[in-house]
Amino acid sequence: MKELLEAIVSELVENKEAIEVKVDEPNAEGVVVYHLHVASEDMGRVIGKQGRIAKAIRTVMRAGCSRINQKIMVEIE
Repeated sequence: MKELLEAIVSELVENKEAIEVKVDEPNAEGVVVYHLHVASEDMGRVIGKQGRIAKAIRTVMRAGCSRINQKIMVEIE
């Protein structure tokens, strides 16, 4: 799933080398948290107007994880 997140984000940003994804271990509820870091100048491209792109990224990631019975949360930092 980390590769899926990196693939989606790499098409949105200009500075592809600055993409960094950290994955936490599942918490008590079984939710895995993905921390996405991008360059500050690309932050607007990843979030989008009124957070629409960020919401779409989270939706795609949740749909992908539902196939493998995993709960996730994507945090954009």
